[in-house]
Amino acid sequence: MGGSGQKASARHELIPGNIFLVGLMGAGKTSVGKLLARRLGKTFHDCDQEIERATGVKIPVIFEIEGEAGFRAREALAIDALTALQGIVLATGGGAVLAEQNRRHLAARGTVVYLSARPEDLYERVRHDCNRSLLAGGEPLARLRELHLLRDPLYRSVADIVLETGAQSVQALARQLLDRLETEWKASA
Repeated sequence: MGGSGQKASARHELIPGNIFLVGLMGAGKTSVGKLLARRLGKTFHDCDQEIERATGVKIPVIFEIEGEAGFRAREALAIDALTALQGIVLATGGGAVLAEQNRRHLAARGTVVYLSARPEDLYERVRHDCNRSLLAGGEPLARLRELHLLRDPLYRSVADIVLETGAQSVQALARQLLDRLETEWKASA
């Protein structure tokens, strides 16, 4: 029992600072982020959940009332506030990288991890989720391909680590990410 706690503590000391997860919807940012935070003894935050808590409504309602521009303005404020915290794991919204100021905050204030996935894999993960505003109406797989084409270069430009998610379990992804983070920090030490 004590060994596990010591291992988490040792990893926490080895991987200081913030870790920010970026990627398209369904890439696993929230699921992997929660597990990663627990294993590193860091506090987990989900940007979309923080926006919902602050506004008292779900993201689709914000999109409906304020449009995407209104949501992105709220998202920029949240990203600025959250990335200023210390010792956190942050799951960003899929479009957080669209704004240059968000990319600057992410890159300057922590280690950015891009959870990369093929649009087809993402579609399988999110096709039954009715809270995905950008997939409402039309053809969701075609929209995911379009979003991937637009955003993949932005994710890669800000990422310190790119992790292909494929069909791995959340536990396997978190373990693989911990190994990559340890390697990165050892190399920079």
